[in-house]
Amino acid sequence: MDFAFGVDDDAFRADARAWLAAHVGDASGREWERELGGGGWIGIGWDDGGAYGGRRAGLTQQVVWAEEYARSRAPARAGHIGENLLAPTLVAYGTEEQKQRFLPAIARGEELWCQGYSEPGAGSDLAGVRTHAVRDAGTYRVTGQKIWTSLAQDADWCFVLARTGAAKARRHHGLSFLLVPMDQPGRVDVRPIRQMTGTSEFSEVFFDGAVARDVVGGEGNGWRVAMGLLALERGVSTLVQQIGFAQELRQVVRLAVATGAAGDPVVRARLVRLWAELHTMRVNALRTLGTSRSGPGAPSVTKLLWGGWHQRLGELAVQVRGAAATVGPYDWDEERPYELDGLQGLFLFSRADTIYGGSDEIQRNIIAERVLGLPRESG
Repeated sequence: MDFAFGVDDDAFRADARAWLAAHVGDASGREWERELGGGGWIGIGWDDGGAYGGRRAGLTQQVVWAEEYARSRAPARAGHIGENLLAPTLVAYGTEEQKQRFLPAIARGEELWCQGYSEPGAGSDLAGVRTHAVRDAGTYRVTGQKIWTSLAQDADWCFVLARTGAAKARRHHGLSFLLVPMDQPGRVDVRPIRQMTGTSEFSEVFFDGAVARDVVGGEGNGWRVAMGLLALERGVSTLVQQIGFAQELRQVVRLAVATGAAGDPVVRARLVRLWAELHTMRVNALRTLGTSRSGPGAPSVTKLLWGGWHQRLGELAVQVRGAAATVGPYDWDEERPYELDGLQGLFLFSRADTIYGGSDEIQRNIIAERVLGLPRESG
């Protein structure tokens, strides 16, 4: 596919840029999601022709919106999981009733979602989930624990991978993809996890007989649906991520110049290498989006590229800052302990980049087995 932008894309970019310039302000979280929904900017490119509230747009226009959104420094999306993960999954695997029920609410920014995949004993090894669900008078009763659940404390719904098959069913078999309402006091317990950055984007979630009425893709087909959803995580959102990476890299370059660290030829070489690698990642992302022949290992290659890159950027940010990187400002008037600045947060958070979303070891196994055809690991 020729990924050059055309005249229609330029007009779309102008509209997006103008709307963002007029609306980005103090709103955030659920309020911002409703503002986006009111402007028709949620659900861009859903493969539904706009039937459920999404805006009709081609792939290049999805990229345009992603780029303009990142460049405008608009708030972090509270509705990302519902819009970019669940909604396309429902379009591909859901019933018409499920699409009518859930997609318009996502498009209006009215309902927020979280993802119930990882468990304490099944992080990168998703096929090892133990959360189970049993039929109960036309519904399912879900019991188990999920962890590292992004934005769970604010979500209205959670899509949960759970075992619904016979007790002897193992690994990829007997799994179902369930839609669970979070507002079930006594049956759903959300406990935010405080990270070393001081923030709590993630939570652990406990289900104790939580009721779920919807199963997507049919009972027992959860693995197929879950894998289809995971492929979406490496799509247009990868380009958004790279724009954020470019902004962080520019900060580190400015810091290196200000501290004099840029005078060190080793530091300069590392900065140039990071710049070159980032541009390579962009080309790879566009190539992957622009062809249907990218292969089963493409998402794993993408994850390996950006995980290690971002971690090295965080390390360099600390190095060029020197000893000052170990402390932060203290508000003496308020007697409030210091908070991390952006680059300190970058360093600490990036320590997890090679683990979450599928560890580097898992990604290499996928590439080895599914692309190179090497023997599977024993056991």
